[in-house]
Amino acid sequence: MALILITGAAGFIGSHLAERLLARGDQVVGLDNFDPFYPREAKERNLRGPKAHASFTFVEADLRDARAMADLMERHRPQRIVHLAAKAGVRPSLEDPASYVESNVHGTLNLLLACRRSPVEHFVFASSSSVYGKDVQAACTEDAPTDSPASPYGATKKAGEVLCFTYHQLLKIPMTCLRLFTVYGPRQRPDLAIHKFVRLIEAGKPVPFFGDGSSRRDYTFLDDTVSGITAALDHPDGYQIYNLGRGNPVTLNEMVEAVERVLGKRAVLDRQPEQPGDVCTTWADITKAKTRLGYQPKVQFEEGVDRFLAWWREADR
Repeated sequence: MALILITGAAGFIGSHLAERLLARGDQVVGLDNFDPFYPREAKERNLRGPKAHASFTFVEADLRDARAMADLMERHRPQRIVHLAAKAGVRPSLEDPASYVESNVHGTLNLLLACRRSPVEHFVFASSSSVYGKDVQAACTEDAPTDSPASPYGATKKAGEVLCFTYHQLLKIPMTCLRLFTVYGPRQRPDLAIHKFVRLIEAGKPVPFFGDGSSRRDYTFLDDTVSGITAALDHPDGYQIYNLGRGNPVTLNEMVEAVERVLGKRAVLDRQPEQPGDVCTTWADITKAKTRLGYQPKVQFEEGVDRFLAWWREADR
């Protein structure tokens, strides 16, 4: 049993990870600032499960507040950290890059600095497939170039990886960076593609459809991502980077067709040009995670869409 700090604990991935760790007997401190990117009410619902556990403690605070981060670390003394909190979204980062740098870079730095006085056994940082940039032609290994992100969001995630490397060297704390690939499933953020498409198609409303439909995303079901994060958390090993995807990208056209099939309705597509900051393909080579972490994604794409829809139809939203 370990005491684990999860930042972004009220979010889509964070709340599920908290439930997984609590179920296996860990103690969890959850941190979130309820950023208004989507409604607080949705995040409060996400926390219902974790808050039902006696081993869960919730702290509302902001990573950008260095003093609050130092106080949090000194008060709770977590043994491990999973740093999921970040301002999310490629397109919004084009409109307000400064806030992304403040939250995703300065916030990460504040947490790392707090580890100087309150060292941890392992620091896990949630990075993103966005670090690989636009010119992906094949499955990306962790040593592929990441010096050309296509968006400020991707740049902040690359900066976070570099900061983790620096403070691994300075603090001698094991650091693991996880490049997450298009996670979807129950509680998915309402702005993300599958959630948005289901909502709009079900309502008979036009669906924004960017480009010709050939863009590809390595959709990864939530349960598989949480399993990968948990495995990484339990395997500190110096400084490491792992891709957590499914290794089988799906085109935008295929995604729409899958949603249409599970809903039994046709989409009304509002065709628009490709958007600045969007990439053509995300595609993970997951060999390293399989070999070193035993990571093995199990949920096929259409099964995942079915499971999302089952949740969506029953959800209190």
